[in-house]
Amino acid sequence: MEPQSVKLDGAAISAQMKPTKYRWIVATLFFVIYTIAAADRANLGVALPFLRKEFAMNNAEAGGLVSLFLLAYAVAQLPSAWLLSKFGVRRTFSISMILTSIATGLTGMVGALLPLKLCRIGLGFAEGPLPIGVATTINNWFPSKEKGTAAGIFLSSVKFGPVITPILGAAIVTAWGWREIFIFFAIPGIVLSFFWFFLVSDKPAASRFVNEGEIAYITEAAASKSGVKVGTQSKPIPWLDKIIRVRDEKVLETTSGVLKSWNVWGCALGYCFQLGISSVLLAWIPTYLLTVKKFSVMNMGFVAAAPWVGAVVGNILGGLLSDRLVEKRRKPGMMISALATAGMMYALIQSPSDPVLYSALIFTTGMLLSIGYSAYMAYPMPFVSKEKFPLANAIVNMGGQLGGAATPFITGLLLDSHGWDWVFAFMASISALTFLILLTISEPLKIKHVDA
Repeated sequence: MEPQSVKLDGAAISAQMKPTKYRWIVATLFFVIYTIAAADRANLGVALPFLRKEFAMNNAEAGGLVSLFLLAYAVAQLPSAWLLSKFGVRRTFSISMILTSIATGLTGMVGALLPLKLCRIGLGFAEGPLPIGVATTINNWFPSKEKGTAAGIFLSSVKFGPVITPILGAAIVTAWGWREIFIFFAIPGIVLSFFWFFLVSDKPAASRFVNEGEIAYITEAAASKSGVKVGTQSKPIPWLDKIIRVRDEKVLETTSGVLKSWNVWGCALGYCFQLGISSVLLAWIPTYLLTVKKFSVMNMGFVAAAPWVGAVVGNILGGLLSDRLVEKRRKPGMMISALATAGMMYALIQSPSDPVLYSALIFTTGMLLSIGYSAYMAYPMPFVSKEKFPLANAIVNMGGQLGGAATPFITGLLLDSHGWDWVFAFMASISALTFLILLTISEPLKIKHVDA
């Protein structure tokens, strides 16, 4: 039986030993592990221009190949929530990472298009439990005032994988070939899965590395018990609170309540469009740089990394923005990101051909696109119980991954029928649509009114 959480009042905490900060070790570990997982999915974009010379396919077929992973990944979200609830994060996450690495390595060994497609589908199913596992870990291991920052760290790893992938991938292709990209990236994930299994327990109270002071710090800042209205206490910002529709929401404790919540589904739909844009950039930018901008392979590698360097910065800034500057309000970052991204997509239509200038432009694009990402993960935490949070997170992430699966294929169709200007206009349109959707969901926040 796991030891129960120790709850102490402020005086008791001060009487105890200084609280440990092991939760930040946990954050470092999920950042490193998911960087590798993100690289495992991103490497196809780097290999795609070279892979297509061996396996002939048009743009729509190439986009469909990219979408196979994301479609399987999306389908895996709800079953993954069940697996994590039944077997715990520690075991499920570790096994998932091992299977992810195996699927990645096998991709570099295929000799025909059908096995290649099966490997991408297998990778999607294998990687499915990872994001929900990290989100559940954040919800269990961090107090409410740090959840946005922790989510920003996690989501920056999603983008840091694509930072290293084009650079390393270009070097590997130049030295050996496209197959070696997948074999090279398969190794670290297996090693890191054992680190997770032995170092990260499902809850802080079960960890031998955490003292009572840190447990108290985490649990006292968490959401209130079931049945009570929740929402972290924040100071009013009247003009902003009216725009973002601040509400004091009740906890969703049942599966039915989560499934019927427009706040959950609206968040999922917004994430669908935003992650769809990210998916296009990930899958198609290397091809765009080689075929349209006529960059060399090495220039392609460095420039293709630029949006993801920006995304790492954007995720961290977004987490800090929602946790501190706007006092745990999640929607402002999401809405700013949606509007700014729409503008950047139109800017990319007239983008410069100089590698340095293009890198600066696409770096800014990645940063603005990612400012709101951490908020999508943290948004359901205040109004969904810890027991039902994996389900809510699975719905949001499933929506995002379905968008990520659809847009690379749609991009291929647009390229075959029209051209790149249509692709960027399409992404601008769905980002603007995201902003409109976000206007319809509430900001679940309890406002602390200070007497004059």
